[in-house]
Amino acid sequence: MKTLTIRKPDDWHVHFRDGEMLGAVAPYTARQFARAVVMPNLVPPVTTVKEAEAYRARIMAVLPSGTEFTPLMTYYLTDQANGGEIAAGYRDDIFAAVKMYPANATTNSAGGVTDLVGVAPVLEQMQDIGMPLLVHGEVTDPEVDIFDREAVFIDRVLTPLLADFPGLKVVLEHITTADAVDFVRANAPNLGATVTAHHLVLNRSHIFEGGIRPHRYCLPVAKREHHRLALRQAATSGEASFFLGTDSAPHMASLKEAACGCAGVFTAPNALEVYAQVFDEEGALNHLEAFASVNGAKFYGLPLNEGTLTLAKKSTVIDETIPIQGGESLHPFQAGSAVSWGLE
Repeated sequence: MKTLTIRKPDDWHVHFRDGEMLGAVAPYTARQFARAVVMPNLVPPVTTVKEAEAYRARIMAVLPSGTEFTPLMTYYLTDQANGGEIAAGYRDDIFAAVKMYPANATTNSAGGVTDLVGVAPVLEQMQDIGMPLLVHGEVTDPEVDIFDREAVFIDRVLTPLLADFPGLKVVLEHITTADAVDFVRANAPNLGATVTAHHLVLNRSHIFEGGIRPHRYCLPVAKREHHRLALRQAATSGEASFFLGTDSAPHMASLKEAACGCAGVFTAPNALEVYAQVFDEEGALNHLEAFASVNGAKFYGLPLNEGTLTLAKKSTVIDETIPIQGGESLHPFQAGSAVSWGLE
């Protein structure tokens, strides 16, 4: 196969940040995707309709003129969450979903949820109106090994959550384990999962390949090889519960290459090309459209995109660095290497 044309895809999990960073990264996502679910973990986080509308306007302002792109905004769930604000935002097409971070699980998550019991009325309201809950699936108990935090989250948090709210639509974000794959399959169709490009490529050994590789470090951290293979099988299977979510999470190189480096992999510049290479390697290009363009939209209850996008089988070299203002730079995933697919 030399070319592949698919329905215009969507990214169901992306970080745009704000300010100078927003202007540097958002155009890469808009170049490939018709829509993207934008994470709300700014400082301060997005917790009102007014803040979501203002952030959406800032996103659109940094895109090239004429760009056809729709940011899907999310509400940052806190212990003090306002159910009325959430429902109103969903009704008026301001919020597409609510994002739940366990407190201190990842970047800018200090204001996240400490106890689901306290937000139960909000979750019940979301269940009633069909509004999706997006969860960062890791426990933050320091006694739990970092490589076990997703599996423990499924046992301790997600299993009782689904039992208490059987009608709630939940997305387990950026899954990294065979445990998560099995759990999603067992709890479909109300439970879905996003799968990142980098978790399809990396296992935990790659983080230490020839030394510490800070630009391969993210949360949830990459796991053992058998988990990576399980993710590849799930993503390329065509099953409706698995869909594309890059979790592209840019940080300035100086903050990645630091004594206490930030977690996040910046995949936005070449995300779709990396996915295409993985699907090609797995002999599953016929399932790329479902994963990238169909499954997520159906889960969210949104219409499929009308346009198309064409990929070509050609060597595409990923930029070494991307400059941003102030002399800083970003390092894309697999910087300086080549992927075997590119956008036409």
